[in-house]
Amino acid sequence: MELRQLRYFVEVAEREHVSAAAAELHVAQSALSRQIANLEAELGVDLFEREGRNIRLTQIGRIFLTHTKSALKAIDYATKQVDEYIDPERGSIKIGFPTSLASNLLPTVVSEFKKLYPKVGFQLRQGSYNFLIEAVENRDIDIAFLGPVPQDQTNIIGNVLFTEKFYALVPSSHHLANKESIDLIELKDEPFVLFPKGYILHKLVFDGCSQAGFEPKASSEGEDLDAIKGLVAAGIGITMLPESAFSDLQSLNSSKIPIKNPIIDRTVGVIIPRNRKLAPSEQVFYNFIIDFFKYAKGK
Repeated sequence: MELRQLRYFVEVAEREHVSAAAAELHVAQSALSRQIANLEAELGVDLFEREGRNIRLTQIGRIFLTHTKSALKAIDYATKQVDEYIDPERGSIKIGFPTSLASNLLPTVVSEFKKLYPKVGFQLRQGSYNFLIEAVENRDIDIAFLGPVPQDQTNIIGNVLFTEKFYALVPSSHHLANKESIDLIELKDEPFVLFPKGYILHKLVFDGCSQAGFEPKASSEGEDLDAIKGLVAAGIGITMLPESAFSDLQSLNSSKIPIKNPIIDRTVGVIIPRNRKLAPSEQVFYNFIIDFFKYAKGK
């Protein structure tokens, strides 16, 4: 069994199309089919069911795919460890981040790190809260920025970098727009613009309003910060967002207002896998993040 055969198998299995897989791998279709046949012969089972030009995984093929992908991730990680042992400042790091940290925190940290380690490369992946946790667990992402920082995940280590407050965002024509601060209960009868149910910022807003004794009335939804801010600026409703989400707020059509009672906040930090050691470049970056925010707190 060859490593090449396993990579070919994964490509065909995920596409369920030999010619498409061959094109992606830049090999002849006949050569790809022969390697898959050799793998099946060595294993003594059919990994695919063939129906004319179409193929699909057999039941044992699906099981083999799961284990093969895990094995290839382990091999790739081991190869990376060797490469970075030779030169830890020339590695590549896969970073995950949510939309709420994309405009300020992520570019600030990465740009400062690159000043010290210009040869380290980055692969960036934006994703939802649960996606980022699962991606770190599954080795699809090395390190992820997240807010709030999970503390109850068996396979994840969370490190809190700072805590930030939530603010109300209202249209500039709103009767509360010029207030220095508000009690959250003042928003009880307002139409809210929210992230869809299942998003962590949706939950945090609901939990905050619950502390104030009411349930927010959602009039509209948006799946990213720009959409949420745009709907508020258009007068569709009001919302609540964490402080980092306002770093690029320049709209003349909306106003940010502190919430004094109750104080709604969230932790922001990084997560790494608990059950595997970081590669050298990943460890360098992780240590840099921790030191960077310790210094920022001390200023």
